[in-house]
Amino acid sequence: MRATSPVIVGRDEEIVLLSSALDAVQRRSGRALFLLGEAGIGKSRLVGECAYRAYGLGMPVLRGRATSTGLVVPFRPLAEALASRFRAAGTPTDPELTPYHPALARLVPEWRRAGSPGYPETVVELAEALLRLLSVLGREAGCTILLEDLHDCDTETVAVVEYVIDNLADLPILFLGTLRPEPGAALDLVRSAERRHVATVRELGPLHDDQVRALTGACLEAGPQEIPDAVHRRLAERAAGNPYLLEVLLADLLDTGRLRRTDSAWEAVEQPGGSIPSDIVRSWARRLERLDEPVRDLLLASATLGSQFSVTVLQTVTGFEDRALFTHLRSAVEAGVIAPDGAAPDRYTFRHSLTAEALISSLVPAERASLARRAAAAIEHSGEPLDEDGRQLVASLRLAAGDRAGAARQFAEAGRRMLASGAHGSAVVLLERAHPLAAEADRAAVAESLAVARAEGGDLDGALALADALPPVPARSEAASRRGQFHIDLAWAAVMAERTADAALQIEAARVLLGPAPPPGRRAALVVVDGYLALLPGLPGTGRPPRDPVETEQAVQKAAETAEAEGLPVVACQAWQLLALLRREEGFDAADAALERMLSISTEHALPVWRVEALVRLGANAFMRTGDASRLLSARAAATDLGALLLTRTVDGLLAMNAVLCARWEEAQEIIDRSAEASARVGDLSAHRYLLLAGATMAAHRGRRRDMDRALAAFRRAGGEQSLLVPLRSGLCRAFGALLEEDPERAAAGLDEALAWELDHPSYYYLSGRYGLRPLLRVLAGQADRTELEEARAAPGGCLAWNRQFLDLADAVLLGRKGDPAGAARLMASFTQRSAPFPVARHLGLRLVADAARADGWGEPVAWLRTAEEFFYGAGVQPVSAACRAALRQAGASVGQHRGGWDRIPSPLRTSGVTPREYEVFVLLPERPGNQQIARRLSISPRTVEKHMASLLNKTGRADRAALCEFAAECAAEPA
Repeated sequence: MRATSPVIVGRDEEIVLLSSALDAVQRRSGRALFLLGEAGIGKSRLVGECAYRAYGLGMPVLRGRATSTGLVVPFRPLAEALASRFRAAGTPTDPELTPYHPALARLVPEWRRAGSPGYPETVVELAEALLRLLSVLGREAGCTILLEDLHDCDTETVAVVEYVIDNLADLPILFLGTLRPEPGAALDLVRSAERRHVATVRELGPLHDDQVRALTGACLEAGPQEIPDAVHRRLAERAAGNPYLLEVLLADLLDTGRLRRTDSAWEAVEQPGGSIPSDIVRSWARRLERLDEPVRDLLLASATLGSQFSVTVLQTVTGFEDRALFTHLRSAVEAGVIAPDGAAPDRYTFRHSLTAEALISSLVPAERASLARRAAAAIEHSGEPLDEDGRQLVASLRLAAGDRAGAARQFAEAGRRMLASGAHGSAVVLLERAHPLAAEADRAAVAESLAVARAEGGDLDGALALADALPPVPARSEAASRRGQFHIDLAWAAVMAERTADAALQIEAARVLLGPAPPPGRRAALVVVDGYLALLPGLPGTGRPPRDPVETEQAVQKAAETAEAEGLPVVACQAWQLLALLRREEGFDAADAALERMLSISTEHALPVWRVEALVRLGANAFMRTGDASRLLSARAAATDLGALLLTRTVDGLLAMNAVLCARWEEAQEIIDRSAEASARVGDLSAHRYLLLAGATMAAHRGRRRDMDRALAAFRRAGGEQSLLVPLRSGLCRAFGALLEEDPERAAAGLDEALAWELDHPSYYYLSGRYGLRPLLRVLAGQADRTELEEARAAPGGCLAWNRQFLDLADAVLLGRKGDPAGAARLMASFTQRSAPFPVARHLGLRLVADAARADGWGEPVAWLRTAEEFFYGAGVQPVSAACRAALRQAGASVGQHRGGWDRIPSPLRTSGVTPREYEVFVLLPERPGNQQIARRLSISPRTVEKHMASLLNKTGRADRAALCEFAAECAAEPA
């Protein structure tokens, strides 16, 4: 007989807390709550209450639970949570979520498009995708995600949870998690979140005496005063205030007839004493004795597999035919011991994790070991291949049977598979389990795998410590070859972390182990990682001599060819990508040829990540060479289809900078707004810095010094001053902005600063001014001759569209100065064509060379000044506009007066104070456009439109937008 309370007892404060959090979420104020307490204390009851209330408020609810079987299953509770919502609802169709479907498909495989290649998204990419999904779901009424038993979850899930709770403050999301107070990553996260005030933590204690009596009465549908004192003392003593234990013990009293209902009251048939079970284990042992033997055997086998178990695996272990199996399962369900697992049709779960533990504890140790041994053998010899979950289950059974070495082998293999799939945290957990269990002969190999998992998971120091503790291996042996590859893997991790000295040490260790004649594939991998090391700053600090770039390129070229011949496509892609960087000094054609080879190999061998990397780099080169972003847009589409969110952010930075150079301000701002904050959240500092710099450059190119300084301050806080972007900050941003303030001395200083930095550091950013704007300014100042100009033209950066326009101007000035006006005119015609995509640079160039043209008697300086003056006046860049007007006066040309558009405003509106900018908005209102449409039409931001609309409502005295639109239509209908 089951004894379950229909109401929650003793948790009034927690229910108030949940209700308050739900109210806050409806106001778009996100909340994170954690319920902490021992097993059976009532956490799941409160989660159920929260779900019930959220459903009542019309909120979408996602609910998942970590597995308590001891298996490490990356993202299990998250996958279950999404399945609980979308199993029936299908794939979400909101367009905002389209870029995130590939990442979310890791949790919901049905969302993966047919034929779409898999992508090993990072944890932060997946976390950002989940955050966006929850935000969209909660757009109307809020959204609730409930994750239970986090103490049992994998480290990847803990990382996602940390990301979500750190970023939901302004989103309509309630996160509620439960866990036991057991040491581990989940508890560390909860304590950290509590200290950082990003989550509320409520620790659930035992029920006190009156609450125990009230709960007993609720279970028996009786008043608390009707509970026999002897029964109450028994339950209070044995359950110790734990609601679940109280219900189990009460059910035992009812099942054995020692508590029964008479006509008038509940009574205890005998005094509780020695004949009553002394603890929960004996209580469950007695309940087992009352079940049929096949059902009892099935439950013991199920408990051996864990608190959740697969029907397929259970059938393999028990050998029951389908009919008998499901008959016994149904009997166990009717007895209230197990229940179908709602998250998966093939799985059942014990009503509480303590139930499985109690059933197993009812067996003597030898019987437990024998049962585990038989179960492990049945699974291993079933003929079905073992996946990661199966290997972990067999490992746990082998360990329970006392076979430590066998358990270690299975844990290690499961860990290596996790590592190959990109689940570094779970791989570390499994390999750490395997390491102390492994036989002496296997322990070094396990330690090597564990070190690589730690390194790729970001714990390079822990990996290096393990590497230092490894026992030596014989030189030039198979073990030495394997150990050499291990050191190459660690070198890659060190290179990616920009740990130059550590990378150099690992490369040297690999060389010693592999000897002077390593296998070709190993040699190729070693050369490639060594080539990447040569690009890192600080290499001289390792004591190694500087590299000859030509020798490095030749070695990497040979490594690329070897990798292809040896069937190592990933190493080949790494090599060709490195060659593309090295060959930029030869020209972009050579660099693109290397990238095209990388693209071909990655396509042929179905390496989607490397294919998109190639597309992105080819698109970036095309954008720099021509100013055309079409290939970059194609690369972004490919990255989005793949779900490569970090690569997408990288492309967004390049697209934003392209829009800035082409003066498409609204487009640039939209990209920056969309991606800058997201890149910061996921810790993608490289993309984040570039987006911040794009914002600062946009402000500089619009002549907005204060906005530029604010954006550069954010760039500096993000570590921009220690990045490779410093020359772009000095030249493309600050120096260009100084020219728009008519401060050529400050501009020259900025360009000199950029050049000095590039001479001391390797740099592959060619838009800093070194190959374009700086030579032009030096020619105009009489500081540079044709030799310096030709050096800039001959450099790889000199072929870029942005730089060529300035080099054409510098060439025209030199020709005009030599008395060759026809040659200068040809160069100006070339400039006109090249500068077409870059309107700000085009008109600034006209302003810069007009004085030289007038002094040397060539070109059309007056026409150029008029064109530049009109452009910069319209753009609001007053210093350049005023300088052009002054130059026109010096040339003796007439200078027209700008009336500022006031003459176009009807008199009634003008007297009401409507400005020309406001009137531009006003004349569009008869069409009743939205703010976004107005913004696009006028090339201003929607926020500016909102301000103009508010001002127009105030100045015209209209009550609302509809009335203002009607008034605008009336004004438009009146004759001029």
